[in-house]
Amino acid sequence: MRQILNTLYVMTPQSYLHLENDTVRIEVERETKLRVPLHHLGSVVCFGDILVSPALMCRCADEGISLVFLDRNGRFKARLEGAVSGNILLRQAQYRQALNEPFTLAIARSAIAGKIRNSRQVVLRGARESVNDADREILSRVAESLAISLRNLPLSGDLDSVRGIEGDAAKNYFTALPFLVKQEARDSFTMDGRTRRPPRDRFNALISFLYSMLMNDCRSALESVGLDPQLGFLHAIRPGRAALALDLMEEFRAIFADRLALTLINRGQIGANDFAEREGGAVLLEDDARRTVVVAYQERKQEEIMHPLLETKIPLGLLPLLQARFMARVIRGEMEVYLPFLAK
Repeated sequence: MRQILNTLYVMTPQSYLHLENDTVRIEVERETKLRVPLHHLGSVVCFGDILVSPALMCRCADEGISLVFLDRNGRFKARLEGAVSGNILLRQAQYRQALNEPFTLAIARSAIAGKIRNSRQVVLRGARESVNDADREILSRVAESLAISLRNLPLSGDLDSVRGIEGDAAKNYFTALPFLVKQEARDSFTMDGRTRRPPRDRFNALISFLYSMLMNDCRSALESVGLDPQLGFLHAIRPGRAALALDLMEEFRAIFADRLALTLINRGQIGANDFAEREGGAVLLEDDARRTVVVAYQERKQEEIMHPLLETKIPLGLLPLLQARFMARVIRGEMEVYLPFLAK
C-alpha cells in the first residue's frame, strides 16, 4: 500500500518558501521557521500572500509535487503543474466515455448514491446519539427522505434527473445539520441551507473551508492515476472547473468535511468568536481557527477505516486515491461499475 505523503499547508502571511538542497525551507521575515524534506511531501498548499522561489517551483514540477495557491479563505486561485503524467490511452478512454450517455449516467448515479448514502449515515448517527426526542424525530424524518431519494435514483433516466434528486436530497440534508449541533452551540451555528461564494453563516464558512481542502485532495488523486480532472461525468464542463474532481468528492463530503465540522463545533474546538463577518454579509474563519481546522483535517486523514472492497484497514486519507484508481479501471473497462465508498 502506498505511503500517504503529507500535505504542507502554509498559512502565515508573507512566508517565503525556497529550495535548500532536497528540503523546503520556510522563512518569515528572514527567520527560518521550518524545514521539510521534499520526499515527505505530496503537495504544498499556500493560503493567501505566500512567496515561492522559482527554484522550488521547478523542483516541485519535476518531482510531481503539486503546488496549489488558495486565497486566505481557501478559495482556489492557481495550481502549478509539471509535465502531464499518466497513460494517454487512459485519457483517450476518458474522453470517449464522456460522450457515452449511458456511461456518464451510470457514473453520475454512483457518485450521488455515495453522497446521499454517506449523508444519511451522518443523520442516522445523530438520531441515535440524540438525547432530545424532538431532534430525534426530525433527524429520523430526514433520514427517511434521504432513503426515498436513494430508491428513486436508479429510476433517473438522464443527468438532469440525477441532479434534481441530488438537489432535493441536499436540501433535506442541510436542514438536518443544525440538529446535530449541541444545544448550547446552536444559536451560534444556525444555518439556513447551503450558502457559498460567500458563505453567510458560521457553519457554511466552516464546511466551505473543509470542502476546499477536500477538493484539492481529490484533484491530486485523479492526476496521480492519470485522469484529466477537468473532464467530469456528473458536473457540467466549464473552463477552469475541475469537474471530475467535483464528481469524485461527492461521496466524501459528509465523511471528510461535515462530520469533522460537527466534531469541531461540538467539542468546542471552534466557537463563535473564531469567525468574522465581512462587508456584504460574508462570514469567514479567522486565521487561528483556520490553523485549528487544518490540523484537525490532517489528523482525520490519518484515522484508519475498513475498506469494504479491499477488506483491509487503510488511512482515511488514501480513499480519494483508491477511488480514483477504481474510476480509472471502470473507464478502461476493467470493472463493470463504479462503486463509491460507503461509510459505516
